[in-house]
Amino acid sequence: MINLEPPKKAGALINQAYQAASQVLRPISRKYDRAEHAYPSELDMFAAVLDGLNSSGEGGAGAAGVRRDEKSSEKGNRNGGNLSTVLGTIEMCWGDVALLLSMPRQGLGNAAIASVANEEQLTRFGKLWAAMAITEPDCGSDSAAITTTAVEDGDSYILNGEKIFVTSGQRADAVVVWATLDKSKGRAAIKSFVVEKGTPGFEVVRLEHKLGIRASDTAVLRFENCRVPKENLLGSPEVDTKKGFAGVMQTFDNTRPLVAAMAIGVARAALEETSRILSEAGVKVDYDQPANTQHAAAAAYLELEADYEAAYLLTLESAWMADNRKPNSLQASMAKAKAGRSVVDITLKCVELAGAFGYTEESLLEKWARDSKILDIFEGTQQIQQLIVARRVLGKTSSELK
Repeated sequence: MINLEPPKKAGALINQAYQAASQVLRPISRKYDRAEHAYPSELDMFAAVLDGLNSSGEGGAGAAGVRRDEKSSEKGNRNGGNLSTVLGTIEMCWGDVALLLSMPRQGLGNAAIASVANEEQLTRFGKLWAAMAITEPDCGSDSAAITTTAVEDGDSYILNGEKIFVTSGQRADAVVVWATLDKSKGRAAIKSFVVEKGTPGFEVVRLEHKLGIRASDTAVLRFENCRVPKENLLGSPEVDTKKGFAGVMQTFDNTRPLVAAMAIGVARAALEETSRILSEAGVKVDYDQPANTQHAAAAAYLELEADYEAAYLLTLESAWMADNRKPNSLQASMAKAKAGRSVVDITLKCVELAGAFGYTEESLLEKWARDSKILDIFEGTQQIQQLIVARRVLGKTSSELK
């Protein structure tokens, strides 16, 4: 049985994350939104704190991995690192999602390493800040269409290709790059490689100017005859056409609940601010009365809260399943789809409910509305998540349901 209340043992972590968000992230949120691409130096101290939380097994607000030990003798329900990380992420993104994405050693590439690396790689790459490079100029939602190549050459692989929209692509110490070992073998040949900064043939081409999450750097990367040691390939080098895309796709089982948690944090921030504004305007939200008997703004607010609660519970479920060694691909996509769509709807409606005040920089509501859209896009768009859910529910393969 799943109890979707936050476990008591996570209370200290939630409080620590909330204090960091309220005392540090929220006060500098507008500053770094305006100073696009400027590195938030205030984050260095908190990165060290999160490192300690992660290494202690308590989980932080960044990159825990979905690692399942089927031989584990532990009985009963387990609330572990994945759930703790989701809960911490919600609190931190209540402060500022772009600043969390800028946190050293808490990148989506770190989640990939934590999910699929072997024990030796975990030790070797554990202290690096790793970005994730998947999307290409001609390959967006269909990750299987990746054209970046990795050709075996002695004790190395030679990478060639270009990646776009790489979060923390300039600041990170390394990048987890998705590349194909053999285009003719389709999805099964897609593998992920850890490429460290300074590797010859690895170039940061430019940084993108964006609608939202401006504090986070988003880079275009190029790999030209970039030689990467064989031991930097995450997981097995074997191309198993029966297993297909499962190896690298395991990463998404972890990162999609994290992105859903980011969306929940932003949505909660917008709802709390809107509740304050409505209260000051004399609009009372009464939870004991039907919505249709209340002020129109109160009725709209209740609808938004219901959407938020559904996304929140789906996200906790997907993280709990990972902690308890249960396949969570369906639930991860459901959480990402629901939270990604809900945060956009919630933040835009909150701007509307706040009127002219919500549209100005006097409030962070307009910023949250801009930040929210990327949470519906990256780590798999809304449409892709719905397609994955449909395939899982109907028992269809990717070739049967496109």
